[in-house]
Amino acid sequence: MSVTIKVENLGFGYGPRTILKDISFEVEAGAFIAIAGPNGAGKSTLIKLICGLLKTDNGSIEIHSRNIKHYSEKRLARKVAVVHQEFVPGFDFTVAETVAMARTVYMGTLGFESAEDKNAIDKALRLTDTLEFASRSISQLSGGERQRVFIARAIAQDTDILLLDEPTSFLDLKHQVGIYDLLKKMQKEKGKTIICVTHDINLTNQYCDQSLLLSAEQQWQFGRTEDVFSSETIERFFAVKTFEGRVREKKFFLPLGNYQQ
Repeated sequence: MSVTIKVENLGFGYGPRTILKDISFEVEAGAFIAIAGPNGAGKSTLIKLICGLLKTDNGSIEIHSRNIKHYSEKRLARKVAVVHQEFVPGFDFTVAETVAMARTVYMGTLGFESAEDKNAIDKALRLTDTLEFASRSISQLSGGERQRVFIARAIAQDTDILLLDEPTSFLDLKHQVGIYDLLKKMQKEKGKTIICVTHDINLTNQYCDQSLLLSAEQQWQFGRTEDVFSSETIERFFAVKTFEGRVREKKFFLPLGNYQQ
């Protein structure tokens, strides 16, 4: 498999505070990668660096063997689509209008939708099961429905790479699993390369091929999800003890409070 994303000796900080230090990893085309770690470890910062919203202090990031510094904003948007943490837009756009925004990187100077744009929008709505409320206001949807719409917008952007920052925050169990099922379907059927920031280690173990584990002390570990997560690494990175079990071949972890240890 070819390497889609290459991060080498990456460093970044906000002012004097170092957030990420000497991080290196490679993401193969069509892989599903999790970024996990405690609050303040730099997970969202790393997503912003990969999509070009922030500039690296040290090291480099390559997309398709090309340093992202050499991409224009529009060209990078044709390579990478981002789903940010759940939010309600300030303007009252419909679902269809929200998804259509993803096609602006392909539209001409007049900004009219082509037949190709309309086809991409329709396919994204169908794939995410959001076509039925395409004419509804985005502000009138439930949290899970909105997240599916934002994923539809990323799909309509028609990129090889999808970056998602905590796409299941504040969602119930059904919607959490539904979104991960959708992402796995995109990986398997469309060959998408997916990187997902998450706090849910158990969903990570079910769905993600590899994981990058970050600590608040600029430590990191990258590898197969099965190898990265253990009771020992979770205690070291999250400062919490866990019970480790298995459901079939997959690990699961149950955090143990002071009264359960």
